[in-house]
Amino acid sequence: MAEVGFGFNQLFAEQQAAFRLRLGNLLPTGAWDDLRHNQHDRAFVVAGALKADLLADLAAAVDKAISQGTSLEVFRKDFRQIVARHGWTGEGSAKGEAWRTRVIYQTNLLTSYAAGRRAQLLAGKYKYWVYRHSGAEHPRLHHLALDGIALPPDHPFWAKFFPPNGWGCGCRVFGAHTEAGIRRVGGDPGKQLPPDWDRPDPRTGLPKGLQKGWDYAPGASTAETILTLKDKLPRLPAPIGARLFESWPAGKGKELDRAFGAFVDQALGQFVQGRHMVIGALKPGWVDAAIRHGVTPETAEIVVTDLNVQHTFRGTDHVTVTSTRAVPRQPKAAPLDLDWYKGMPGRLGRPRAVLLDHVSGEPVFSLIYDVPGRTAKMVVEINTWVKKAKAAFNTMQTGRMVELVDLRADVTRGAILVEGRL
Repeated sequence: MAEVGFGFNQLFAEQQAAFRLRLGNLLPTGAWDDLRHNQHDRAFVVAGALKADLLADLAAAVDKAISQGTSLEVFRKDFRQIVARHGWTGEGSAKGEAWRTRVIYQTNLLTSYAAGRRAQLLAGKYKYWVYRHSGAEHPRLHHLALDGIALPPDHPFWAKFFPPNGWGCGCRVFGAHTEAGIRRVGGDPGKQLPPDWDRPDPRTGLPKGLQKGWDYAPGASTAETILTLKDKLPRLPAPIGARLFESWPAGKGKELDRAFGAFVDQALGQFVQGRHMVIGALKPGWVDAAIRHGVTPETAEIVVTDLNVQHTFRGTDHVTVTSTRAVPRQPKAAPLDLDWYKGMPGRLGRPRAVLLDHVSGEPVFSLIYDVPGRTAKMVVEINTWVKKAKAAFNTMQTGRMVELVDLRADVTRGAILVEGRL
């Protein structure tokens, strides 16, 4: 088995799984030490961020940095937009903002990296774990003194000194099976721990080399869960996923339009095979409105299945596959224009109005669009099980042309106008 390598800019599944485990628990905190030690393994916090929607936006920005490998400057740009949107005034000066953004960015990347790396090392069943210094230009001398030390995974040293061991600490751990392997990753098989390595410093109460709040091993409480989930990454909670999708570049819509057009053509010409495609996501305001009314989407993603496509155009000449039904369904009333439908990903987030109906059956969003001289209604069912994906999504079940007077009647009967006008 190869020795475990290192590189903070190289995303790996265990790191992303480690971070996403935190996103199911967005905790408002007033100070950085409101949470301690392995409480961070299953919670996302930003000191001073108390509003749920602010936390969700910040979590989406950090997830983007981890999953897409974006730079600190990209994160800072996202951060400024979030702060402006929410009117958060905790930053003060430009210097304060630069410090805060670096801390948020580095801390989440370093700790999620460490948690994922620990899971990898445990899975590899390495005989030795090797502590390596980051090579920083201005090293912390206590960290530098540990460089190259190789110890068994169950040595008590790792319970406190598995890095990072302080703010911005870039030290890391390699795995090795033999003394030759230790040398290959830059370790020294003969190097011993200092005899007083675990003696508390009277000034801090912690062993020398550890900063307050960093005397624990990130991910130690979740390593087994991370390994279980690494091949099927935890999906983003809907409020965070919605914000992440909203930050996508505008060009993504055109790419999705082209891919969706091909998906639709295939779906209309073949028997249903259970295929599906993600075409976009619920917007943050839609998710927030649903949650306020007692409906919690499991994810923000909106998908279309091949069955949904055939249902949308049933009874039209667009469906070229022969029906297997003994009695064919009735043709779709007021069907959509096919080319307009193929452009759905690009216009998904720009409806004229959005309705939420959660009283007359399964909860659905109705997305209302202006079509030249007419009005189209797309029905998105919340939390529909997609068999081949083995997960629940928001599925765009169908769509048709409608009259505004009928939509206004829906509101009279209890549908909620989430945004827009009718």
